[in-house]
Amino acid sequence: MVYGRAPHPRLPSFGGPGAGLPPPPDLVALLVTVFVTFSFRFFDATVFVPRLLELTPFAWRYGFVWQLVTYPLAGVPAGTLWFLVELLILFFFGRDVFYRLGRRRFWSMLVAGALAASIVAVLVHVTVTLGGGFVPNAFAIMQGQHMLLTLLIAAFATLYADATIYLFFVLPVRARWFLWLEVLFAFMAFLGSKDLAGFAGICAGVGGVWLWLQPRGPRRAFRDLWLRSQRWWMERRMKQLRRKRGFSVVPGERGGRGGRGGGPTLN
Repeated sequence: MVYGRAPHPRLPSFGGPGAGLPPPPDLVALLVTVFVTFSFRFFDATVFVPRLLELTPFAWRYGFVWQLVTYPLAGVPAGTLWFLVELLILFFFGRDVFYRLGRRRFWSMLVAGALAASIVAVLVHVTVTLGGGFVPNAFAIMQGQHMLLTLLIAAFATLYADATIYLFFVLPVRARWFLWLEVLFAFMAFLGSKDLAGFAGICAGVGGVWLWLQPRGPRRAFRDLWLRSQRWWMERRMKQLRRKRGFSVVPGERGGRGGRGGGPTLN
């Protein structure tokens, strides 16, 4: 993966801000675990291990609650060569995110993002199932290294928003846009798989990571989003009332009686 801190087409850097630093042991252990669970799928004696780790409807039907956090560790087949490419991309993004966040925040971000994604995905699956519907290939597009890629790329796009990533090694794209590109790619995967629960989970994972990494904390970021949405709704509602009932905004006079200024009024 090619990306640089400055959006200059002649000054790309291979590996980003963390280039030259030793591989983080935590990240190496994470990649090794995914590789091992991927390998276990090809042996009859060990295939049960990744099946127990991956997210399935058993998480809510039979109480397999550990799957809500273990599913990113269950490496899934994606073609032998492409699987190794995915691990390489995970290393590039994961290294920079790890050195930016540190060990504790790195793991808390992964756990929080994975948990947010799985809870939303399971809720969607439960809602559709209890409503008499059917979700084919439930959770398929968010298993294993796919979710790790989603979370780490979202974290990089949040932490290094002004960096330039060369998509397909050719097209320069600001890192912040990868938050939306991940949602777009997930939607394309949903069209092919009809995995509504998985699509909802990926969107929740991207949003969860963005909220978790906000400078003022996830609670303050969520509160700001809520206030902005309320303000947008009120402004939209006022515009509708003015068009429907013929209201007009009259600026209030300042410095009236009693020294109190007036605000805008509706006539």
